Amino acid sequence: MATSRGSGGAGSHYTRIRQGIVSGQTPPGTVLIPTALSTQYNVSRTPVREALIRLEQDGLVEQATRGYVVRARTPEEILEICEARIALESAAAEAAAAHRTELDLARLVHVHESTVACTDAAELRELNAQWHVVLREAGHNAVIAELMDRLDAQLKVYDSHTSSATDHPDNLGLILDEHAGILEAVRRRDPQTARDRMVAHQSRTRDLRIGALARSGRAMS
Repeated sequence: MATSRGSGGAGSHYTRIRQGIVSGQTPPGTVLIPTALSTQYNVSRTPVREALIRLEQDGLVEQATRGYVVRARTPEEILEICEARIALESAAAEAAAAHRTELDLARLVHVHESTVACTDAAELRELNAQWHVVLREAGHNAVIAELMDRLDAQLKVYDSHTSSATDHPDNLGLILDEHAGILEAVRRRDPQTARDRMVAHQSRTRDLRIGALARSGRAMS
């Protein structure tokens, strides 16, 4: 059935455009013209503009002469995002240890065990990301969870530059060990240890990511 022009809310177009950016199909520097997108999706320009405004608020696009452009970040900006993630994620781990329910714990254990049993690198990456989302939910702080979702998206744009390092078997093994340590602290309801272990985990991940970007020799601006 053909889609009538003007149908579809901004939310669906926001999700569609966002997924293209985060997946790398719409790389940094790509110009997004509302009129062209409205023609592509066969909708009016209003929901497309609303979607682009939301993406600008997310830090994924910025206004340009012809519309919007997918935001390109310098290595220094990516480092700043990593530092913000360390602060927020460690607070989320601390909150999870203090406030988690038995159901929260069961979900964390399930995702961790699924990750341990997985052998596919791409699936491992998704399971690791899912584990962090479940941990944030266990902290029961919606503001932290929302901010972390935005920062995750901003970094995921550059996964193609760092995947060779982050998907290395040695690193994946370290991630499992670090997650297990954080999980144990959450299980014991030990907020300080959960925070400290998350800081160590995210700091190592930051260094690995920045090192990979430096070796790639590709400017983000």
